[in-house]
Parts: sequence; C-alpha cells; structure tokens
Amino acid sequence: MAKKLVIKVTAGADAPERCSQAFTVAAVAVASGVEVSLWLTGESSWFALPGRAAEFELPHAAPLPDLIESVLTAGRITLCTQCAARREITEKDVLEGVRIAGAQVFVQEALGDETQALVY
Repeated sequence: MAKKLVIKVTAGADAPERCSQAFTVAAVAVASGVEVSLWLTGESSWFALPGRAAEFELPHAAPLPDLIESVLTAGRITLCTQCAARREITEKDVLEGVRIAGAQVFVQEALGDETQALVY
C-alpha cells in the first residue's frame, strides 16, 4: 500500500457524487493512517471557503464539513493557485489549515516515493 495518497478533486456541487467520493476516500485514508494531501481544483475550490461545505448535500453521504475536518486533523488540504485566482480567493479567505499552492508542488507530491495519486 502507498504510504502517501495525493488526491485531486476537480468536481464540486456540479458533480456531487464524484466530489463526495474524493473527500470520503481522503477521510478514510487519513483514518487508516495514510498520509493524505487533498487538492481542491475547479469547482471544488469553493470548499476552501468557510461555510461552503455546509451548503453541499448528497443523500447517503457523510457531511462534507465533517470530511474536511477529518482530513485537516492529520492530512493537508491545498487549493490550486490558478483556481483560487480565477475565483478571487486569497489566503486570508480560506479555512484555517488550507494552503494555496500550484502545479509544481502538486507534481512534486504526486511523484514522491511510495505515493499514489488519484484524480476525481
């Protein structure tokens, strides 16, 4: 099993099942002791903002705020630099613990030893 999991979620409320799957896998991996780096890109970028995850609903899915909290307790959440800029989101706007970083950091993480990358 990979010792580190890098997950890029590209979907938000526009594709709720795909979005929820990414956050669920990230939270389960963290709970299983795997080092997790969750990247928010595209429409999932909005979930870096306080209160936005609470607006997300999907029947029979764990609440998105709970999943985000789980990932932040032992993993890392990163908002894509370009995605943030396109939405006029700055570091002062995001949830505590969320960083903003770009493709170079994503590639570095995804290509690390004993790392598995997933894209949703």
